[in-house]
Amino acid sequence: MASWYFSKIRYQKEDEAGSLKTIEEAYLIDAVSFTEAEAKCYELIVTDASDFSVTAINRMRLADLFTYEEGEQWFKAKVIYFSVDEKSGKEKKIVNFMLVNAEGIQQALDRINESMRNFLTPYEVTDVVLTPILEVIPHSSEPEADQSHVAPFA
Repeated sequence: MASWYFSKIRYQKEDEAGSLKTIEEAYLIDAVSFTEAEAKCYELIVTDASDFSVTAINRMRLADLFTYEEGEQWFKAKVIYFSVDEKSGKEKKIVNFMLVNAEGIQQALDRINESMRNFLTPYEVTDVVLTPILEVIPHSSEPEADQSHVAPFA
């Protein structure tokens, strides 16, 4: 199961006029721990940046992530499932959050409904909001390319 971390980085970059500009960017990172999420933040930073810092790392609870080829913006949707408690017979609501990339709110809503069309439990999308996320970084199980500095076990 994926553990998603909403991470913010801040750095200064020189613009065309030669003055330093502070830039803050947000990323969603799939990692096994806060430490790995922070390490991935440091890998994301451009080489010509100065005064770089990770300003926030928070766990983001997501039930699902829908990615499409087109769509520069990331939208977070609140989806409520309706189910019946077998013991009491009462209807209960289960709240889940999902993330989808799209060009606008309507397209995000359409993509969520399209992705959930085969879902058997009734649901309702109650909120769709634009997030500041620039990029989603999936977990990579590939070993590091440069392992030359690691001493072999004796």
